[in-house]
Amino acid sequence: MRASIEWHQLVGVNEAIAPTPQNRLAVKQPPADPIPLQPSPSDHTHEVLASPKTLPRSSDQPKKSAIELAATANTLSALRRSLESFEGCTLMKTATNLVFADGQIGSKILFIGEAPGAEEDREGVPFVGPSGRLLDKMLASIELRRSDVMISNLVFWRPPGNRTPTQQEAAICMPFVERLIELVSPQILVPLGGPAAKSLLGQTQGIGRLRGKWYNFETSRTPYPIPSTPIFHPAYLLRTPMQKRTAWSDLRLIRNKLNSAQHT
Repeated sequence: MRASIEWHQLVGVNEAIAPTPQNRLAVKQPPADPIPLQPSPSDHTHEVLASPKTLPRSSDQPKKSAIELAATANTLSALRRSLESFEGCTLMKTATNLVFADGQIGSKILFIGEAPGAEEDREGVPFVGPSGRLLDKMLASIELRRSDVMISNLVFWRPPGNRTPTQQEAAICMPFVERLIELVSPQILVPLGGPAAKSLLGQTQGIGRLRGKWYNFETSRTPYPIPSTPIFHPAYLLRTPMQKRTAWSDLRLIRNKLNSAQHT
């Protein structure tokens, strides 16, 4: 025993770990089984509330209906009737009138804006307000009349408060817009503003970077790729007159393209 104590002192063990000595070789008694705790009602309620719930998936039916209705329209009047019978866009619930298009099949240029405004909603005709009057002047500056072109929008009903259409609203209306372009078959397609340019041309950049360049628009039913160049929306030019010089440059680009198409 004395030798053991001396050895512990030699290796540095000079105090007891516990106040009383313990027999480490004794057989330990197994602990008694714990009393199981019953879950309280509040614990169960918390578990139920915390469990994730599966949310219903949004339906693609409105888009499917739009595709089917648009595909069956072989004239502009038939396409308008399809839109009048379509119930998949919530904008129609707050709008006064359907705002379809203004122009004829065979128009040289097709302008696609963003959405109808208050005056367009009242009259059921696109671009009849201040933006429309400026657009008429822009056309006149390159020797075109309103009767020479076709004008429409990404959506056919006015959004509440003249807000920008949502991506879902534009996507639901897109089959009708594409069918309109196919039926008109213009020489040039001109998106007005950033939202129209992004939706029609599949681009992500802003209008400031997209303008002044040519792109191709085509669907499975267009006989050929349609040259397309986006320009500033007239409403933007009314708010930002300093950009009118840039807009004039874009209009001359369109005029030159139209002239070259007529000579080929």
